[in-house]
Amino acid sequence: MSELYILGGGTPTPTPERFGSSYVIKLDNHNSQIMFDCGPAATDKLVKAGLWPTNIDYLFFTHHHFDHDVDYPCFLLCRWDQSIGIENTLNVYGPQPTTKLTEDLIGENGAFAHDWKARINAPTSQQVYKNRGGILPRKPPTIKTNISSEDNHWINPKDIIGGDVVSGPTWKVSTTNAEHVQPYLDSIAYRFSTNNTSIVFTGDTQPCDSVINLSQNADIMVCMCWDDQESMNKDKESSGQCSAEGAAEMAEKAGVKKLILSHMGKHISTHGVLEKALGNAAKKYSGEIVFAEELMKISF
Repeated sequence: MSELYILGGGTPTPTPERFGSSYVIKLDNHNSQIMFDCGPAATDKLVKAGLWPTNIDYLFFTHHHFDHDVDYPCFLLCRWDQSIGIENTLNVYGPQPTTKLTEDLIGENGAFAHDWKARINAPTSQQVYKNRGGILPRKPPTIKTNISSEDNHWINPKDIIGGDVVSGPTWKVSTTNAEHVQPYLDSIAYRFSTNNTSIVFTGDTQPCDSVINLSQNADIMVCMCWDDQESMNKDKESSGQCSAEGAAEMAEKAGVKKLILSHMGKHISTHGVLEKALGNAAKKYSGEIVFAEELMKISF
């Protein structure tokens, strides 16, 4: 049985229940796992969910607001530190500046180069690495910068745009442009597909035809839900974002079988507001609606 893990189901505003966005797909027929977004404390939540950083071989960013990528340096360093040199390359995809961000974080002159250089050279760190099963000399977290190179690299980041397709061992990921805060940041929605299942991650977006078209007849849509529509209209916060009702309308138009409401704002998470919003959403969508909780696991 394959599984979808909700690691982060929140927003930039932390609450005791949720903070930021991150999701992982674990397929039953393949050891590698696929992460979508890497928001606050994603690495910690990954481990709490019973997963492990070195098993993540693919990471997709919807966009580069901090609630979707701030744990990226922690994840990169943890995955590298826990490796023993035999792990698969980490393939990272996302809109600009995914490649530059990666290089700026862990490249030769990156913000965290001091960390991995110390771990490579310090005798005690070398011993810990050997005790874990590694063989010296320990390799740094090398970044693939030459697209034509066939050499093994620890990480392969790539900037992509809507319309690109990424193929994995037993799956593919299709993309489209989402409508969020352009032109300040590009935003991408993803459709993960196998022979049996399709899951759409809208990222942050307002209701739009591009995401509806990408989501046609999908089994699951994980859609942002900032607030109820009445409150968003009143507060003038509808532009670039989905309400519970807006997410439901998109899912219904696309013929999605199950709608998972995530990226929940603080207001809609309160008692009374949530029930009202879900009731309104159910009037617009005929499928199953799931309210995302962090560390929730959904089998498919």
